Amino acid sequence: MDIKAFKMDGLGNDFVIIDQRSQDFNLNENQIIKVCDRSFIGCDQLILIKKNKEIDADIEFYNSDGSVSGACGNGTRCVADLLSKESGKKEITLLTASGSLKSKILGNNLVETEIGVPKVNWQEIPLSKQLDTQDLKIEIVDRKNTKHIGGTAINVGNPHIIFFVDDIEAFDLQSIGPKIENHPLFPEKCNVTLAKVVNRNLIKVKVWERGSGLTKACGTAACATAAAANINNLVEKTTDIAFALGNLTISIDERNSIHMKGPVSDIKNIDIKL
Repeated sequence: MDIKAFKMDGLGNDFVIIDQRSQDFNLNENQIIKVCDRSFIGCDQLILIKKNKEIDADIEFYNSDGSVSGACGNGTRCVADLLSKESGKKEITLLTASGSLKSKILGNNLVETEIGVPKVNWQEIPLSKQLDTQDLKIEIVDRKNTKHIGGTAINVGNPHIIFFVDDIEAFDLQSIGPKIENHPLFPEKCNVTLAKVVNRNLIKVKVWERGSGLTKACGTAACATAAAANINNLVEKTTDIAFALGNLTISIDERNSIHMKGPVSDIKNIDIKL
């Protein structure tokens, strides 16, 4: 099977995007895993674009382990930019598993997407039992075996936990990530973020992404981190979230809705042979 596809990324968080509006086929889990495998094509997530008669398109996200992802902020921004270049429209609406998301094309490969109001109730995360989602009191240990206890849970289309620490490099996220992702408290697993508040307008982060592992950037993690930091009164309503390759700017409006702004890459056409 020969498939025409696209490769894009947001701050290194990379995607293979397949437009199914004109290609009528289904991919099974093994094929999705193969496409995401970095010894083949390679990406953090596979994105499928599907027809929608009322809005610009439906999009589906799949993690590199073949599992479904309810939301992907950087992926949404990339698809919005792709469809904008196709249609010339400066506002793109996409239907995802977590709801309808509107994006504004700002020019110079800069795209802003409204992610929506974060969910903070324990049942909405979801958690397996009732706890204070502002402080789950989960223990992580740094490289010097010093304990840190905390964790704020947020759902922004998928579940996240954010640990605010003094030094994100002091922790081995490669080891911590899968343990917290699969913690019994999270029946749908979770994304794991280590966050250091630099000042009230800047947070540095490292992210372990549910179903994908360590990632260079994660849009929903940036949104969840900014929301958690606001809940804990650590930052202003607009703050930059710093990843290794650049920043996403997260703003929380008067309705408590989250807006994510940042760059997307140029579009690369690729051929996939399965």
